[in-house]
Order: sequence, then C-alpha cells, then structure tokens
Amino acid sequence: MQIDRRTFIAGSVLAGVNGCTSHASREKIVVPSGPGPMRNPIGVSSYSYWRFNKTGGKKLTMVECIEQASFHGFDGVEVLEVQMGQGTRLADRRAIKRAALIEGLPLYGLSTHQGFVSPDKDKRQKNIERTTNSLELAYDLGIPTMRVNTGTWGTSKSFDALMANKGIESPLEGYTDEQGFEWVIDAYAKLAKEAEKRGVVMGLENHWGLGRTAAGVMRVVNAVNSPWLRTTMDTGNSLEDQYSEYAKLAPDAVLVQAKTYYGGGIWYTLDIDYERVAKILRQANYKGFISLEFEGKDDPAVGVPKSLAMLRKVFS
Repeated sequence: MQIDRRTFIAGSVLAGVNGCTSHASREKIVVPSGPGPMRNPIGVSSYSYWRFNKTGGKKLTMVECIEQASFHGFDGVEVLEVQMGQGTRLADRRAIKRAALIEGLPLYGLSTHQGFVSPDKDKRQKNIERTTNSLELAYDLGIPTMRVNTGTWGTSKSFDALMANKGIESPLEGYTDEQGFEWVIDAYAKLAKEAEKRGVVMGLENHWGLGRTAAGVMRVVNAVNSPWLRTTMDTGNSLEDQYSEYAKLAPDAVLVQAKTYYGGGIWYTLDIDYERVAKILRQANYKGFISLEFEGKDDPAVGVPKSLAMLRKVFS
C-alpha cells in the first residue's frame, strides 16, 4: 500500500507530538496567553560611521561598517546606498553579503535618495528608474525594506541652508505643493508595483521636502494605498510637535531610525525622550528594528556604543 506525502507527514508530526506528550507527561506544558514583553532589535545605519564625512576621519567601506557593527554588538545593519560608492558592483555586493553572514548580522534596511518634486517629467522618470534599480539592489542583498523620500523643490541654496530653515522651502516659481504631491503620488503608485515584484517594502520617511511632516508622508502613503509603501519614522526629522508626529507615523512604520547627538549635533541637536518614543511604538505594536543614526560630533568609537547602551536599555 502506498502512502501519499501529506498523510505521511501528518502521521509523523502526530507521532512526534504523542511521543513528546508521553515523555513529558509528568509536567504540564503551560502555553503563555497574550503577547509577551516586547523587545525591539537594535541595529545601526552605516551612516553612523560616516555621516557624509562631516566630522572628518576615515571613510569606512560598507564591509568595515558591518565589522564595526558586529564589534559594538548590534543586531543588524542598515545600508546607506550612497555610502556604497562602487560597492553596487556585483563583486562588492557579494563581499557585503558575505561579511554580513560572517559577522552574524542581517542587513535589514537600505536607505536611498530620490526626488519627484519636479515639473520635468523626464527627470521624474529617471528617478523612478533609479529607485527601481535600488529596489533591485535591496532584493539582491536580501534586504526587506528600503527608505525612500519625496524629494525637495531644490530652491534652497544648499542642504545646510535647508537645515537652517528647518527643512522648509518655497516651491519653484509658477508651481505649488499641490502639484508636487500629484507627481510624488504618481511616482510611488508605479514604484509600489516594482517593490511588490521584488518583495521589498518601501518606507517613506519624514525627510524634508513634501515629506517633512507626518501629514505630508501619510498623504502620499494613503493615496497610493499599497502594502508595499509604508513609513520610515526618523526621530530626528520632526522639529515641531515631535511626539505627536511620531504617533501619526508609527502605526505604518516598517523601520524606525533613532537619532542621537552625543558631542552636539552636526546641524542641530534634538532633545529626544526615548522612553516616550518607546511607549508610542509599543502602543502602535511596532516590533521591528530600531536603527541608530548617530549624528553627533563625538568620535563614532565613543558615540555609537554610548547610543547602543541607551537604546538597549529603553527598548528592552
């Protein structure tokens, strides 16, 4: 008599269960009811070791960042795409994946840059193609979520000037923010389909431009209405009513970037109550990574482990 595969597996599982039951009959197995205590894994963005080289020092390669993250005791690494440089080449990508395996750290996030706030249709299309390439890179590296932006109007003289103005800038002459939102929503409606093909969830960050506020981010996310476009919550990019802003982003968050400023901030310093942040995230049932973005003037060898100790205490 032949036994089909499903019957065989079901019988084997039942036998295993019965065996366990008879073996452990002296002790009653207690199954917990309800959720247990929440512990978020703590990772680090490679940005923390680089910060666009604003404070000097050596520019670490991505492999070196992974090794540093392992040395400091993090649970994973977020990759800043622009920091990879030529690391997007196939051989370098393989080296990055190998380093993550050897160090026992998952690559949980890819942080990218793009902009769709432009009346130039060709420019917007190039950014769609660029972001699609980034999605492919995330897929190849085995990264499940990718940070994305709305982009800015580009009317500020420089990024430093944009920061001095708290991320606020005027639209191009003759255009409005309403038109900008239409362009951004159209772009992400197309990109959500590309993200789904690769199984990579995009997280739209509160990162200046039209995404400077939670309202701006959620306007895009709700309009696209796709499970492949959610939010990335950055604790350092909400400069007014920050806890109210966090609460609006947290329910849809697929990644939380946690800024710290030991030694004083490069552009500014925020006083962030991480106990309060943790409470907001628990209420939103956020179980994902807390990704450190160290943005202080201290040497990363000092500021990064100090930040990790603080985040471990709060989110454990």
